Amino acid sequence: MNVDQASPARCRVSVVIKALNEEANICAAIETALQAVEEVGGEVILADSHSTDRTVELASRYPIRIVQLANPQDRCCGVGPQLGYQHSFGEYVYILDGDMKMLRGFLPEALAFLAQHPEVAGVAGRLVELNNESLEYRERGLRAHAHLAPGEVDRLDGGGLYRRRAIQESGYFSDRNLHSYEEFDLAVRLRSLGWKLWRLPVESVTHFGHDAPPYSLLLRRWRSRYACGLGELVRAAAGQPRMKLIVRGARELRLYCAVIAWWVLLLATLLWPAPVAARALGFAVLAVAPLALMLWRKRSLGRAVYSVVSWCFNAAGLLRGLSRPRRPPHEPVASRVLQEPSSALEPSLRQYAKP
Repeated sequence: MNVDQASPARCRVSVVIKALNEEANICAAIETALQAVEEVGGEVILADSHSTDRTVELASRYPIRIVQLANPQDRCCGVGPQLGYQHSFGEYVYILDGDMKMLRGFLPEALAFLAQHPEVAGVAGRLVELNNESLEYRERGLRAHAHLAPGEVDRLDGGGLYRRRAIQESGYFSDRNLHSYEEFDLAVRLRSLGWKLWRLPVESVTHFGHDAPPYSLLLRRWRSRYACGLGELVRAAAGQPRMKLIVRGARELRLYCAVIAWWVLLLATLLWPAPVAARALGFAVLAVAPLALMLWRKRSLGRAVYSVVSWCFNAAGLLRGLSRPRRPPHEPVASRVLQEPSSALEPSLRQYAKP
């Protein structure tokens, strides 16, 4: 199904909720999305990546469209938004994670802003992070992110509202090959065409991040290939004009390349024309140098060790992603429609429009 073709069902806003095994959060995500579109007119679509829990069962209670991947092996962060987009009819498309809640008031302001600024392809608000306890999120919180500040930004992490016309010009909504960085990829494709992105000083969504132990989370991201996203992004953009935007915007790319260079240097010490003791000493000094640097910066052994281990995981993921074969991102995602919205499911959307 390709909704870029003319359709009588075109509406104002499509909220695409991407989800995989979100039975604990999906009802809240759907209900807040329904409240949000009630303010402006539109539809809600659940793009399910073949969940094995009760996500689809719970979602089927609501007047929304439910679409699902036909092949579980296609699962990745990039395929969900594209799956939902294929089945959407909105003039504007909002992407929402299944563990987020939309906040009322954002969509009207976002639409008004886009109407006044035709050069802007997408707009987001402030993401309210509710989990500030885990080591990973504390580390992220210590760093200033320019793209999270109000004003013109280089990406819309945490969801955003996009013009369908801009998405069509960029070729596709989300690269089905990416296991992460899908929002950054969309941003650089849009910006390379001359479009702008904007973040409003308005709260748009709430999110409760992963509460898994930090090292377990690293292992999970390796197994799910989430850590491969940056390498997949670089491979997709290699040789294209947008590559310079990726190099400029993904500062971590330079860090992970430096980590790889560190590995090469460590291996090179084994070939030094020097006595074994000298080579062993050189290897030891090089091996502990990053940890010593981070210990000096973080003033915490636990945080320093986590930083270095995280770098190594992500640098390995970069290499793994660079070597992963790609499918054409314009290729339709194989899917099936499990449910179309029907007034018979619920008396009215207004029951979700709580004050």
